Amino acid sequence: MKKSFLSIICLLLTLTANQSLAAGDAAAGESKVAMCTACHGNDGNSMVAAFPKLAGLGEKYITAQLRQVKSGERVIVEMTGMLDASSDQDLQDMAAYYDSQTRQISGAKDISLVGISDPDEALYFGEKVYRGGNMKTGVAACTGCHSPSGNGNNPAGYPALGGQHADYIEKQLLAYRRGERAGGENAKIMQGVAANLSDKEIKAVANYISGLN
Repeated sequence: MKKSFLSIICLLLTLTANQSLAAGDAAAGESKVAMCTACHGNDGNSMVAAFPKLAGLGEKYITAQLRQVKSGERVIVEMTGMLDASSDQDLQDMAAYYDSQTRQISGAKDISLVGISDPDEALYFGEKVYRGGNMKTGVAACTGCHSPSGNGNNPAGYPALGGQHADYIEKQLLAYRRGERAGGENAKIMQGVAANLSDKEIKAVANYISGLN
């Protein structure tokens, strides 16, 4: 019995040590993201709406996405082959570096939505979707996973969305709705959420999120 107990303790210590060793090193990751700066910026704050901001996005989430891109589970044409020579530790270091950076807020824009010409009303509509979802169509509130402030839930692997480019968020929600974006449990969850979002809701919530901080 004593031997069995000691074996369990040793196993737990080994697992803890392995997890510690597997953690990303932000300092080491800084040099490893050099190939990423053209699209995502030196500090993970992309200046182009087509490319997402990675700063402060969440280490666990970024690591998972990088692994999926490398394995081909998630296809991003612009990243084809870029991670082939990267080890898993490299990916974790890159994720840790980007997560350590401060995310800049894009800011919600004055937009005109279908049936909503008033910018203030459009912003209110986006907030309503983000915070309350749509009970009639079965759309869950975004706050449950991404937090009221848009800072996500890193331990659970849910990304921080606040301040992200509205155009990028809209593009991803549409891809989820069409079932085009796959990769991991997160994608399955988001496909289910986006399936019942209207075009107007997607555009409005994406705009609202871009101003969250």
